[in-house]
Parts: sequence; structure tokens; C-alpha cells
Amino acid sequence: MDRKRKWCVGGGAVLWVLLAHVAVALEVPLDLPQPPTITYQSPKDYIIDPRENININCEAKGQPHPSFSWTLNGTHFDVDKDPKVTMQPSSGSLVIDISDGDKGEAYEGVFQCTARNEHGTAVSSNVVVRQSRSPLWSKESNEPRIVQLGDSLILHCRPPVGLPPPIIFWMDPWFKRLPQNSRVSQALNGDMYFSNVLMEDSHSDYICYARFTHTQTIQQKQPITVRVLDNSPTGDRKPSFMVPPGTSSTFMVLKGETLQLECIAEGLPTPEISWSKDNGNFPEGRFLFKNYQKTLEVIKVTEADAGNYRCTAKNSKGLTHHVITVEVKAAPYWTGAPRNLILAPKESGVMTCLVGGNPKPTVTWSVNGVPIENAPNDTCREVKGDTIFLTDVRTGSSAVYQCNASNEFGYLMANAFVNVLSEPPRVLTPPNNVYQVITNSPALLHCASFGSPIPTITWFKEGQPSVLNGDPYVLHTNGTLEIHVAQPLHSGKYTCIAKNDLGSRENHVHLQVKEPTRILMQPEYKVVQRNRKAVFDCKVKHDPSLVPTMIWLKDDEDLPDDDRFVIGADSLSISDVTVADEGRYTCIMNTTLDQDSASATLTVVEQPDPPADLELTDQLARSVQLTWIPGDEHNSQTQKFLIQYEDSRHDKGVWVNMTEVPGTKTTARLDLSPYVWYSFRVLALNGVGFSEPSAPSEQYRTSPSKPDDNPSDVQGFGTEPNNLVISWKKLTELQANGPALTILVSWKQKDVEQEWNNDAVDNNITEYVVSDTPTFVPYDIKVQATNLFGNAPEPEPVVGYSGEDFPSGAPASVKVEAGNDTIAEISWEPVPMATVNGRLKGYKVYYWREKSLLKEESQPEEVKVMIFSGNKTEGKLPGLHPFSLYNLQIKVFNGKGEGPQSATQTFETPEGVPGRPAFLTITPSLDSLILEWGPPEEDNGRLTGYTLQYQPVNNTSELGPMEEMNLAANETMVTLAKLKYSTRYKVYISANTIKGSGPTRTEEAATIIDEVLMRPPTVAVGTGPTEPPHPTSPPTQSPPLSPVFKGLPIGQPFRRVNSSVEENGAFITWEYSGPDNVYVEYNVENSKDAWTKEPVNGTQTHLIKGLKAGMTYRVRVVAKDHSDQTMHSTDELVITVPAMPNTQVDIATQGWFIGLMCAVALLILILLIVCFIKRNKGGKYPVKEKEDQHQDPEVQPMKEDDGTFGEYSDTEDHKPLKGSRTPSNGTLKKEDSDDSLVDYGEGGDGQFNEDGSFIGQYSGKKEKDTAEGNESSEAPSPVNAMNSFV
Repeated sequence: MDRKRKWCVGGGAVLWVLLAHVAVALEVPLDLPQPPTITYQSPKDYIIDPRENININCEAKGQPHPSFSWTLNGTHFDVDKDPKVTMQPSSGSLVIDISDGDKGEAYEGVFQCTARNEHGTAVSSNVVVRQSRSPLWSKESNEPRIVQLGDSLILHCRPPVGLPPPIIFWMDPWFKRLPQNSRVSQALNGDMYFSNVLMEDSHSDYICYARFTHTQTIQQKQPITVRVLDNSPTGDRKPSFMVPPGTSSTFMVLKGETLQLECIAEGLPTPEISWSKDNGNFPEGRFLFKNYQKTLEVIKVTEADAGNYRCTAKNSKGLTHHVITVEVKAAPYWTGAPRNLILAPKESGVMTCLVGGNPKPTVTWSVNGVPIENAPNDTCREVKGDTIFLTDVRTGSSAVYQCNASNEFGYLMANAFVNVLSEPPRVLTPPNNVYQVITNSPALLHCASFGSPIPTITWFKEGQPSVLNGDPYVLHTNGTLEIHVAQPLHSGKYTCIAKNDLGSRENHVHLQVKEPTRILMQPEYKVVQRNRKAVFDCKVKHDPSLVPTMIWLKDDEDLPDDDRFVIGADSLSISDVTVADEGRYTCIMNTTLDQDSASATLTVVEQPDPPADLELTDQLARSVQLTWIPGDEHNSQTQKFLIQYEDSRHDKGVWVNMTEVPGTKTTARLDLSPYVWYSFRVLALNGVGFSEPSAPSEQYRTSPSKPDDNPSDVQGFGTEPNNLVISWKKLTELQANGPALTILVSWKQKDVEQEWNNDAVDNNITEYVVSDTPTFVPYDIKVQATNLFGNAPEPEPVVGYSGEDFPSGAPASVKVEAGNDTIAEISWEPVPMATVNGRLKGYKVYYWREKSLLKEESQPEEVKVMIFSGNKTEGKLPGLHPFSLYNLQIKVFNGKGEGPQSATQTFETPEGVPGRPAFLTITPSLDSLILEWGPPEEDNGRLTGYTLQYQPVNNTSELGPMEEMNLAANETMVTLAKLKYSTRYKVYISANTIKGSGPTRTEEAATIIDEVLMRPPTVAVGTGPTEPPHPTSPPTQSPPLSPVFKGLPIGQPFRRVNSSVEENGAFITWEYSGPDNVYVEYNVENSKDAWTKEPVNGTQTHLIKGLKAGMTYRVRVVAKDHSDQTMHSTDELVITVPAMPNTQVDIATQGWFIGLMCAVALLILILLIVCFIKRNKGGKYPVKEKEDQHQDPEVQPMKEDDGTFGEYSDTEDHKPLKGSRTPSNGTLKKEDSDDSLVDYGEGGDGQFNEDGSFIGQYSGKKEKDTAEGNESSEAPSPVNAMNSFV
């Protein structure tokens, strides 16, 4: 705080240019000397109850502790001399005992408390003590009030003056409040006003009551009698004001109080009151209307509420206005109350007493309870109005100053001391305080201190040498350090240092910034049927170091004490909900620092209540109007009403659905039938279901009449060749329209001049049989209803036919011609219509295969039938067997059955192409394939032979040139020789007849290289080898494998999930609307491994890499919340990564390798010739020594460790080394690529390998020679050596 000091100069004027001490109240530690301070006192106006003791409070603090004294009405009040008065110990509070019935009036007056010690004197505000009073009503005789009908009337209350003023109300002798309305109301002064009187206002017991709150007594005024006469009633008139009278008035109100303006008008009809303010609006949130708009109330009045308020009274005869001018005055109020000053010797300060009021208050000063003008003179103190300037204060200058501000409406008084001290700093805030705040909220680190002079406060953060003052830190004048928006980085240890001229002190505090508590999943609005279960979710995230507490409220109150309410970790469940459970449920998560809450509403629905009060109106002969009152919908809107009826005459107790009307209607026009006793009931349907039926309506009986309808669905047909059966659908009881309902049946032969035949039957009969009719003759038929009141309208005739008989004619001139090997064309002459004996329905063709023309031992097949409808006389028979003998018959048929068959026709089908061979098996060898096949199961003719084709398939599934062979019909086995070894071939074989080749059977197999691979592959009928798999096309031409969906991904938020596979991965796409925390998860199908999870960065596509070829995977896309819980997931996709063909190069087919091997073979040949020559001469050839001497890496034939040769190649057969051969499945295994020939040369007998290599023999011979010392004299043949090499 900045101060500038000026010294006192000769008692003259002093020029002040300084700032006051900080505007906050300074607390001096109680262990330091200080003047008294009033800490508690009674209110200024103290109304006592004579039945209770008088308690006047006055408490103060100071060092040394102050002593107390009192004045009453300005003079000393000697507490010790009055035995009924006691002063509380260590306090100045008084207790005056008036419990013995002593009058409290003796202690009425103005009390003031004084607290003093050696450093000054403080005084309390004046306390005006008055005893409450509840005087009786003065005796009076109330004359009856006689008024004419329509006149206005005022009943005066005039209660006795009490302390405090009583509460007024009007009642009758039975203590019932008099009803009030816009016509009759009580004014603010307690009088009862009638805008106009009615005859019903005549009473002899209008009583005004006054209730005195302090004494809890009620006083009663004498009853008032009112008599209303109607011998000369007052007519209608425009309004005029009873309160306040005239057209304008004024009203004064004090600032801060409540303004009550009242307008009561008389008139006939009763006027309506409205309010407005000239040049302004009513203060929002601070006004309301009372007493049927007759009273305007404004709370906490401000100067802006002054102005003209207009009340308007209006009825059908006119309107009138009254303007109330409101003037706002103000008792004194603080704008800047004086505050304590703590000054060091030779410091300066300012004490102010700033007040407002209307009119402006007068400010006076006292020091230690003495008017300042009467106090000892102090040369360093100067008073200027509401300000005291203190300069160069001295030790011992401590004092208490009193500021008094008053105007005609009241006064204010305040104490403030000046304490002159020399005190080093002390920090009042406890050390090592831990402040915990929530992220983004303000953090306040306190450093309360005291010292004189006032210490300056500086703050440091651990690890930061600079002073904390500036964004984001704010240092307040009281030493508090504020961080407006605290973040986790602000956590740590802080140090505050308080320093003045006498020393310094420091204090350490700690700040911890916590994560906020947030509700991640809020409870949602629930609509639940009664007796069902409701569950509200409330998932919360909070700082893990804070202890959370979750509570649930219903309508902002505790949950009912009911076992049906179960609070879970993150939910509230309510079982068997009832209507009483409806309301707003709030989830509140509290920690020690913050809370978060969310609410949702529970609506309980159930079936609607049944409609009530059914009423029949507008009753006519054939219709009636039904109305009803809907029942309670129970929070689910009524969708429709179902109207049912009961026919008590014909079907008592059975209710039938009649019609439906929308749920917005409560009436329906019902069409009725004659001769019915109707009762109606109504059911309501809402979203839950139907209500119970309503109570039945009254019965409504309609009069009988002739039938309106004839029987429906009239038909005529025959069941025998000589009868006619007439049938119909019977009429219902509602269609009878009257008694004695019968059915009149009429018939005659169509297009024949004859009279109608008639017969009457009961309504319960629905069939009539006419006998002795011609076969299949048309008849005209009529069926008509009749009762005692007449016939139904004449029906239109219906045509029916008498019964049918079996056809008597057979189709003639049947012709058959085989169009090809599987279809035959047929035709015939139609039978004469006279022989059909009924309605022609068509022809049935019966045909069957008698035998195969190739196989004599074949058996006939079952008979097949083909129907040709109507009068068709030609057609085709499909699905025949080639090269077969068939039989055929034709019959005509009608509704009765089939006629006689035609003569049997025989025909043959020509030869066709055969079926494919029954099987094809392939047995591979070194350079050939042995094929076996079976003849086709369907020869379809005489086999003329087989067509065999084959072609090689390379490692990339490309096909080589095609070779073709034609084989005899009796051959079922062939050997394909001189093929390339270790090569895959594709073989096609088909059977032939004179009609051509049949379908082809295809298989694949590969030639082999050694005895390890000589085992024939397993070949199933109709398939190629099952091991190893072989791709049929290069990967660039293979279409992407389609994923297999275990379940279609449907619904929100994931849509259209697709995938495609690549060499070692899968590409996944989808559509998604929701949170962006999305992952792709996958694992191997049918494994128990955990899902591998890969995040998706805001896109809707993802490439899964590193998948293994030939493996099947499960893949899904999921959305997770912040706690890694799955919120949404697609269904699983099943994808298979295709096995890719081997792209390694077959080294055995490379030119450079072949050349190298030829060179090696040539060198070995030379060595063998030399060895042969040496042996013929009788010498011994030390091969091992020569090999050791020969260091050329390209000519080293053997390895030292196992005696085997290195790499080589046959130049003629182009057979690959073991390390470079290509397996039949087209893949090259890494572990097989070793260049060692041990597997070829370590045979037990040292014989040649399958590829003609002599390495094993040579290696074995070498070992033998070593063991025997080369004693053999037999010379090896160079021819044999060459042959073995070749």
C-alpha cells in the first residue's frame, strides 16, 4: 500500500496527497494491544413480551478485555443498584427479570452500551425498548347498514392501535373467513369494500378480528349487520374509485422497503383493475399483483421505482383512471463505513464515513464516545466532513472513533479504531495448508498476515525463482494469490513471504489441481408401464484421488424408503413401478471438491381408464348418436376408441366389435339394423393396451322391417350326373330385420321357356338339392330372403350347372415324333364335346420309358403324366432319355374324372452325347502319368471312343500347349510317357458318341523327382490332388475373396461394413456416426487368443497388415468410451487370406546354373579317366590328397566333413539339385534349400540315386577303399562310370 506522509506544521492546514489503508477490515490478533470492538448488539427496535425477561445484548473484544457500562435515555444506568438487572460475565449483555409480574413499562426507553479499555472506548447503537400492547376495542354500537341492491358499501374495521400493529381479517360467528373476490375485498387498512352489493350480502354477523402477534391474542369487533333492499335498485354505472379517492394522489416510500399501492373501485358491473407505469415498466422480478389486481406490490424499492403509477378501473359502462405519484426517500445507508486502522508510529492514515440518503444525512464524529469537538485536541488529527486525516501518529494515539449519520428517516452509527503498533510480520494462515481445486476453476492460496507497518506479500512457486504476479496469477491486497483458471501444471508447493521494516516471515502451502467430476452417461427419459422395471444409468468419471459419493433424489428429495429402489454402482433401478413413482430423478456425484448432476423424468403409463357416462342421442330408426366421457389416459395418449354392441334379442351376452373412432373424438354416429335390442359399450386404446370396457349404455330397440339383403355367395353345381345343388351363405340375425325369416329358392333351365320352380326353406338351411336333372345343363338360380314384413329386393339370377358324368370318348389320331434325343412332339384329335359329359378341363398324357436301346437288361421306368389344359391338342414331352424306347397314352378329363385311354403309341429317341466319365484317377511317376477312368454312367448311345487332352501348368498357373489323344471306346487306362519331371499337368477326358463329345472330367497331377516324392497323391473322384494345394490362376487375376458374414451388421451407428483381402492384409471400410474413439479388432478364427486392437484415426477405412496367407480371421469394428468400454460394435466379419503361389525362381532351369554344373561334371569326368588309367597301370590314386591340393572352389567335388560332393547338375536331363528343386505344389521351402547332397549319397548300399547321380556310389566306394586300404585290383569300368553319370 502506498502512503505519502506530510508533517504537522504549526497547527495550520495540512496538504494531503495519500491513499487510505486497504479497504478490507484488519483483524488484530487478540494477543496484541487493541481498543474495544463491539461484536454483537441487540437490534435498534426491541419490542418486548411482558411475559418474558428482557435481554439486551452487548458483546465486545479488545486487549485488555474491555469493561462495560450502560446509559438509559442518555443518563448512566447503574446496573448494580437494580436487583432485577444482571450483567452477563465477560460481557455487557443485560438480563432484566420481569417474570414476577413487574411492569415492563419501567424499562422502556433508549439503552446504549459502552465498552472501554486503556486504548479507547466503543459504544453501541441506541436500542429502543418498548413493551408490546394489545388493547381492547372500544365499546361501540354498530347500527345496521341498509343499502339498495347494486350500491357500493364500506365496512370499517378501525382496530385499536397496538404494538406492533395487528393483523386484520374478517370472519363470521362460526370462524369461517368471509369469501373475497373482485367484487368484495379487504383493503390494506382492514376495511371491507363492496364494489356493488347483492341480495346474498345481507348478513347480521360481519365481524372484524385483530390478531396481535407478540401476545398471541385476538380481539373482536362488534358484529355489523348489512341489509340489502331491492325496492329501488341502483342501475349499471361506470367505475369510480373508493380508494384512493379522486384522480390523483401521492405516496412516499423508503428505499429498500416494500411499496404497496392500492386501488379499489365501485361500479356495476364489477370493474376490473389494471396497472401501468408512465414512461417505464415494472421492475422485473420485484413486483406482483395481489387482492384480485387491486394491490400492486414492489419489493426492495430503489430510486428508479419513483414515478407515476396509473391504475385503471373498467367495466361495460366505461373506465376511469387514478394516478399515484410515488416519491422514494432514503434513511441513511452505508456507501463506505469506517474501518479500523492499524498504523505504525510516524505513519499516516485516513478514516472515512461515507453514507447516502434522501435527504442527504448529516455526519458527526466522536472519539472514545465523546463528540470530537469536545475531545482533547490532537495536532496530527484533522476532521473534514466525513473524513478524518491522521498524520505522523504517535505511540499512545490509539482511540475508537464513532461516525453518526442521520436524517429525518433514521440514523446510522459505526465504531472504528486507530491502533498504533510496532509489530514484526506474522503469518496467520496455518503452515503447509493443502488447497485442492478442480481443473479450470479458480484457486485461492491464502496468506493472511499481520504486522505494523502492514507487511508486503510476495509469492514464489517451488522451482521458479521469479515472483508470482502476473498472468495467470493475481495477487490481492489481503495477500491471497489467485489463479483464475487452475490447470494441472499449476500443482505444486507455493511460498508466501510477509515483510515489513521489522522483519519477515514465510509460509508454505500446497496446491493440488484435480480432474473434474463428469457424468459420462446421463440418465434418460423413461416411459415405463406400471408394474414393470425402470433403470436409470449414471456413469461417472472422477479424479481417482477423490472419494466419490453418489446419491439419487426424486423431485429434489430423498428417495422413498422402499426396497423396490435399488442403487447400483452406476444405476438406479425401480422394480414394479407405480404411478406414485413418477417424477424427476437426479443423479448427483459428489466429491470433496465438486459435483456433477443429471436428471431424467420417469413417466409411468398403463391402460387407460374405461370411458364413462355413455349417452344415446338423436335416436332414429336406423341410426343413433353415442357420446361418452374418456377416462384417464395415464400418460399415454388415447389412439382410438372401440365401440361394441350386444344384441339382447338374438345373442344375449355376446359383445361384437361395431366400429372404431379416433382417440380425439368422443362421439360416433352408429348405423343400426331393424329388429335388434342394442346395448353399447366403449373401450379406449393407448400405447399400453385396451382399457376395461365401459359400463353398458341404455338399451335401444329398433323396429322390424322387411329384409334389406338376400343371401350371398349363391352357387349351382351337381354332385351327381342327375342333380343340381343350390347353395348360399345364410343371413345373420341382424340381417333378418324382422320375425319369421325364410329363404325362397327359385330355379329353371337356362334358355328354355318354362316357369320358375320355387320352394321356401328355413334360414338355417344353406343348401337345396334339385333331383332328376339332365347331365351338365345350365340353370338360372335365385335365392331371396323374406319375413313377415315383406321380401328383400329381387335378386339377379345366377347360372349354375347340373352334375357331370365321366367322359365317354377317347382321343384319336395320336401322333408322336422325337424332335431330338430328349424331347418328343405329340398331337391328337380332340374328342367330340358331346362325349365330354361335363366341363372340359384338358388332356392327360401318360408316358414311360420301356427300355434303353443299348442295354437290353434295363427295366421300365415309372409312368409320368403331363397335363395339357383346355382344348389343347398338341404339345411337347421334355426330359426324355436318349436312345430309348417309350410308350404313350392320352385321356380326356372333366370335373368328374378321366375318360377312356387312347391306343398306346410307341416311339424311340435318337442317340445323344454321353455323360462325363464316371471317374478319373492319376498315378504319377518320374516322367509319366498313369490315367484310369470309368465309362460314363449315362451312355446316351453307342460309345465311339474317348478324347484325352493334357497340358503343363507352370508355377504361376499359366497353361502350356495342349496335347490331344483319341482313344478307343473299350480303353479305360493309358500312360502319358516322356513327361517333364517335377511338372504339374492338367488332364481332360470326355466320352464320344456319333452325336459328339460329352462333358469333360478334369484332374491335375505332377510328375515326381525322387522316391521320397514317388508316393502317389490322394485323388478323390471328381477332384484333383488334395495335397498340396495348387492355385489355378495368378494372384493378379484372382478376384478378391468375399468375406463371410456371420451376421449382417445392421442398425445405427455402424452401416455398410465391407472388406477386401490382399497378399498379407485386409482392407476394411464402413460408415459410422458417433464418437471418434473407433478401433478395428481381429484374431484367428476358432482360437482363444485375445483380440488384437488397432486404433482408427478419424477415418472410416483401415488396412490390417501382417496377416498370414491361408489363415482365416474374425474382424469387427468397435466404438469405445473413455473408460475403454465398448459402446457400439459391428457383427463379426470372417475373412480368409489366400495362399499366394511361390515366386521363387527354379534354379534348376536357369542357364548359368546349368552351364556351371556342366563344367563341374566335365572336371569330374576327367578325374575319373585319370583314375582309371592309373589303376590299369597298377598304381593307386590318392583321391583325398589330390582333393586337398586342389583348391579351386569351382572344382571341389567333395566335402571334407562327410565325404560327399558339392553342387552339380546333369546337363542332359536338366534335373535340379535337391536344394533347388521345385515341389509339386509349386512352392520352395526354405529348409529344403541347403546345398548339401548328404540325403542323396548316404544310402546304406551306396547305390545310384533316382536321378542317375553316382555321388552315393563314389562316396561309399571312397569309404570302402579307405577301410580296405585300396587293395582291390578290379578296375572300374569307365563305361559304367559314364553310364552312371548320364
